[in-house]
Formats: sequence, structure tokens, C-alpha cells
Amino acid sequence: MCLILFAHRVVPGAPLIVAANRDEYFSRPATPAAMWHDHPEILAGRDLAAGGTWLGVTTSGRFAALTNFRNPATHRADAPSRGGLVKAFLVGRMSARSYVEHIVREAVPYNGFCLLVGDGRELFFHSNRAEAPVEVEPGVHGFANHLLNTPWPKVVKGRAGLEKLTRAPFDFDEYLALLDDPTPAADRDLPKRGRDLERERRHSALRILSPDYGTRCSTVLRITSEGAIDFAERSFHPDGGIAANVRYRLKMMSPVTL
Repeated sequence: MCLILFAHRVVPGAPLIVAANRDEYFSRPATPAAMWHDHPEILAGRDLAAGGTWLGVTTSGRFAALTNFRNPATHRADAPSRGGLVKAFLVGRMSARSYVEHIVREAVPYNGFCLLVGDGRELFFHSNRAEAPVEVEPGVHGFANHLLNTPWPKVVKGRAGLEKLTRAPFDFDEYLALLDDPTPAADRDLPKRGRDLERERRHSALRILSPDYGTRCSTVLRITSEGAIDFAERSFHPDGGIAANVRYRLKMMSPVTL
């Protein structure tokens, strides 16, 4: 139940702002966000089980993030890791448009995913559970484990909170506070996905608190039109306590417009 909220061409001077929570089993090994030694242009966390990542940015202004599309009926245990889709875009040179068009042809073996990619000029959303990629229009958007702007409670609440923040001066702590909300949605608003009620309640919060599967980290990213990347990540222990905070400010090789 990951959550990705983003403001695209909304804030003057900051064409992209992202606020995201990664939800995953705490038993799955991963490293906090850092510059990759084998690809020093990439800033991202890393999934040590398969080598990919869930969200990352490069010093050339490439950005990608991914959530799973939840559909247990079609889940394949032998499918390749979806985190490889994010990594492939970050290390590659395809435009965002060309990459999602390529993924349409190559996505059959993967379990369901929702992918957001930007190359500094265009921003695209694609899911292998949708008919075709979508070029993202300017605005405040979000998605969890379904298609772009599907009105699940956490997406609706998160978008409203992000829209409010975009009208104020940028502050990492305010964006991290938005993501740090464990309040479940009302039962009447919960998605009808055939799961037990208690689990749906727990997973409806922006931040999931659970010792086995929950919010592993919160990430805030801002790309400015002057060519700066501001990045903050807060990771959590299984008991909900803060494990680490990392912050980066990088200079891009050239400004972006997105």
C-alpha cells in the first residue's frame, strides 16, 4: 500500500514536488537513500533482495517511482522484480515517453505495477493494468496501489494535504508531517477489495503502523527550475520509531522544466 503524491507544474520555480511513503515487509532488506556507488548519478534507496528501487532521481534530472498494483488473483511468484523498472529508467537514456511506450511491450511478465517517470521535459504515468500510458497534466496528483488519482481515502486525503502545502513556502518537515499520518479512513470509505476489515482499516492510513508490514520510509523530493534537487528521507523501525533521517541537495547538470 505505497503512496505517491506529487505536484506537477504547480509551484512556480519548482516543476516537480513529490511526497511518498514506501510500505513493505520489514523483513525485506533494503538500504536508505544514498548515491549509488555503481551509478554515482543516482540518488535512491535500494532493494537488496532484487537490486532495484522504488523511487529515485538522477543528477541529470531523471525521476522515477513505482507502486504495486494490488490484484492477488493475478499475482505470479515467478515474476521479475518491479523495482527493476525504476532502475532501468534511471540508468538509461530513453525519454520518458519512449520508455513507457517500451514498457507497454515488455510489461507482460511483471505483476501489476504503477510507474511514474519524468525526464526533465515530460512526466508519464503507466500501469500494466491500464490500456495505455498517460502524460501527466499539470496539477496535484496521487496514487497508491491503483491507477492515477483513483479516489481511495489515502489518495484523496493526501492530495488535499499536498495542495495546501504547495501554497506555502517549501518546508521538508511540513511535507514529512503530511506523510506521518496514521489515522485510518472511515469504514464507509474503505476500498472493497475482499480483505478483512481490520486490515483495510490499517492500510487506509497515509502511514501504516505495523511491526511486520508497514511504512518503511517517507520521501520528499523537490526539483527546481534552477537545477537543484532537494531530497529528504525518513526511515522507520518496525516499532514505528525513526531509524534514520537523510537529506541531500544536489546540483543538476542542466535545469529542467517538467
